[in-house]
Amino acid sequence: MTAIKHALQRDIFTPNDERLLSIVNVCKAGKKKKNCFLCATVTTERPVQVKMVKVKKSDKGDFYKRQIAWALRDLAVVDAKDAIKENPEFDLHFEKIYKWVASSTAEKNAFISCIWKLNQRYLRKKIDFVNVSSQLLEESVPSGENQSVTGGDEEVVDVYQELNAREEQDIEIMMEGCEYAISNAEAFAERLSRELQVLDGANIQSIMASEKQVNILMKLLDEALKEVDQIELKLSSYEEMLQSVKEQMDQISESNHLIHLSDTNNVKLLSEIEFLVNHMDLAKGHIKALQEGDLASSRGIEACTNAADALLQCMNVALRPGHDMLLAVRQQQQRFSDLREQFARRLASHLNNVFVQQGHDQSSTLAQHSVELALPNHHPFHRDLLRYAKLMEWLKSTDYGKYEGLTKNYMDYLSRLYEREIKDFFEVAKIKMTGTTKESKKFATLPRKESAVKQETESLHGSSGKLTGSTSSLNKLSVQSSGNRRSQSSSLLDMGNMSASDLDVADRTKFDKIFEQVLSELEPLCLAEQDFISKFFKLQQHQSMPGTMTEAEDLDGGTLSRQHNAGVPPPVSSEKDMIRQMMIKIFRCIEPELNNLIALGDKIDSFNSLYMLVKMSHHVWTAQNVDPASFLSTTLGNVLVTVKRNFDKCISNQIRQMEEVKISKKSKVGILPFVAEFEEFAGLAESIFKNAERRGDLDKAYTKLIRGVFVNVEKVANESQKTPRDVVMMENFHHIFATLSRLKISCLEAEKKEAKQKYTDHLQSYVIYSLGQPLEKLNHFFEGVEARVAQGIREEEVSYQLAFNKQELRKVIKEYPGKEVKKGLDNLYKKVDKHLCEEENLLQVVWHSMQDEFIRQYKHFEGLIARCYPGSGVTMEFTIQDILDYCSSIAQSH
Repeated sequence: MTAIKHALQRDIFTPNDERLLSIVNVCKAGKKKKNCFLCATVTTERPVQVKMVKVKKSDKGDFYKRQIAWALRDLAVVDAKDAIKENPEFDLHFEKIYKWVASSTAEKNAFISCIWKLNQRYLRKKIDFVNVSSQLLEESVPSGENQSVTGGDEEVVDVYQELNAREEQDIEIMMEGCEYAISNAEAFAERLSRELQVLDGANIQSIMASEKQVNILMKLLDEALKEVDQIELKLSSYEEMLQSVKEQMDQISESNHLIHLSDTNNVKLLSEIEFLVNHMDLAKGHIKALQEGDLASSRGIEACTNAADALLQCMNVALRPGHDMLLAVRQQQQRFSDLREQFARRLASHLNNVFVQQGHDQSSTLAQHSVELALPNHHPFHRDLLRYAKLMEWLKSTDYGKYEGLTKNYMDYLSRLYEREIKDFFEVAKIKMTGTTKESKKFATLPRKESAVKQETESLHGSSGKLTGSTSSLNKLSVQSSGNRRSQSSSLLDMGNMSASDLDVADRTKFDKIFEQVLSELEPLCLAEQDFISKFFKLQQHQSMPGTMTEAEDLDGGTLSRQHNAGVPPPVSSEKDMIRQMMIKIFRCIEPELNNLIALGDKIDSFNSLYMLVKMSHHVWTAQNVDPASFLSTTLGNVLVTVKRNFDKCISNQIRQMEEVKISKKSKVGILPFVAEFEEFAGLAESIFKNAERRGDLDKAYTKLIRGVFVNVEKVANESQKTPRDVVMMENFHHIFATLSRLKISCLEAEKKEAKQKYTDHLQSYVIYSLGQPLEKLNHFFEGVEARVAQGIREEEVSYQLAFNKQELRKVIKEYPGKEVKKGLDNLYKKVDKHLCEEENLLQVVWHSMQDEFIRQYKHFEGLIARCYPGSGVTMEFTIQDILDYCSSIAQSH
């Protein structure tokens, strides 16, 4: 082991300025034995660094190599496994735990002992030695002595003190005087010993020579001590004299301290008294105002408001610790509480009386509005009550129970007042609507008695304000319009079996104005009331909580009291909900009344659904811009859903009525009723929905209606017996195309193109089908010629066919002289005239198309004659000019 140690020192540690102190041969525990060495080293340079190095033999085995090194300060625990029994295993705890097995227990113990000594000498942080025998661990390591670190034959770690510059210089001079000091150390040592003896003798002689001086010095010290004793006696006498003065000064100081303490206490007491007097003293004028102040006059209200604020300040003063234990403070607080309770009762009673009084005054003005479509103005009522807004805020913060009671009383009173006003208002609106209907000219032809009309009006304007379901309601009204084309089928826009064509434009405009006036009157009424509630009851109005309420909640059951304890104001979010709840309770009759009015308007004329959808959408949009979650926005939004549902139902019924159209078998079809009525619907809808917010709803309705029109036109054309299918399709799609071109409805551009295409296709089909009748034999002959050519016979060889020779051609041509052709065209013109209707005026268009088709066929026949019968000299007995003359003459004659 010694040879290995020297080899490691020489080859590995000396080049790194390190000294090897201890070594142990180890292998990793639990693995295949691969021996290596753990070495404890210190650096030769200061400051000294202590390391543990793992050294391993190279794979070839001819030299050692340094594998890994750890600083000793990173070692946390040394575990020897067993302190009693011999065990070669031990663990070293660095950042991770390394488990080793030494080659012998002695080597392990020597290595652990070396680590312990190095830890004691060089490290402040002590390593934990676990399961280590106490014999290996020395109690302490003496400092300043040269001692062996590892024991045995290990090298010594020297502790020495460096020489200063003076000592080095003296040693150099001494050694220069003894040149043989290096070669003969014994002679040098003897010389140094002799010189030391000479110096000791000189020192003794010097001491003996100074004895006399020492005696003199001792005598002087004795005299000095005597003088000190005399000074101490004088100081003692002085101290006794000052003792009485000190006692007197202590008494004076204590007296001054007591005086200062008393003065400080008096100042603090005065400050506390001034604080209580200034903050808890209510002026007599305020007390009188709270007890007897006039709550009916503006000056009295202002005095009561100031007094209430002063009382609130006195009650809310932040008392300092201990104030609440004073009897005067408790009495004053009780007095304030009594004043508050007394004034709160007086204020609540007065405001309840104001509510009742204002209600009587408001009711007296209802008569003047009963015949006018206008709601009473509540601004004076709000203006008078807003004088109490600050007092309501005071009541809310001091006595929430009475504040809540006033809120409920206000809602109960106002809900009854507004219910009377709004029902009367809607009754007037219904009377004006039905009166408008009765005053129109169509009622001159109503097949029912005036008593029935009167009974119907009474059923619509009962005390409940709701539409009745009696058999005599408006949905039984029917109007007969003799001589009108719409009488042939159900009206497209008839929701109550009442023809929309019988309603004057003036009546519809008047209904639109009435409905707009109703909404215009309701909107400012609701906004003004909501603004008043927010100001008077001091509630947060804007930026409401998400979600809206569509039905009135039962506030009589104590909803507000369930949400908040009495005397505790609600949070801001609940205050926003309170506004909605109060508005719902106060205006609970608006939504049903609006729904009844909408139902009435829809029964009077289904066109009114269009007006109502546009007007209601505009008002909803306006209300949502102001406050999306307000009562007005929510209520109008709910009613808008009903209007939209009626509009959709109207469109569905119109499509259903298209499907139920029946065509007379004895008369020609002409323009179908629902096609003409779609034109009327679209024209009116475009005028109503111009720049409307709900244009998208109309576009969707257009798409559904036009699809229904297309499908049912084709259905009627297929079922038609008197009028050819092509004529029905041609005339109706021409009418649809003309309507869409005139109205320029952007969402129906594709349908417009489709209608034009269908019109063109069926016009061409009808013309081709009809033209085969005047020259029937000639058509059959040339069809046979074309069939032979199609079978592969050359055109110039067709004349050799027996059935299609020149003689047969001449025979067929002779059967159609110009006179016969004109007669056939005249018959064709009469037949076309019977098929076409006068409303669409397509006769000349069709006749001109037939003329062009006839000329095209004539040219085709001439071409066949020229190709199939060349040089035969066979020609038609009439020319193209003759055809033009025949057609012109026939058209003019009819």
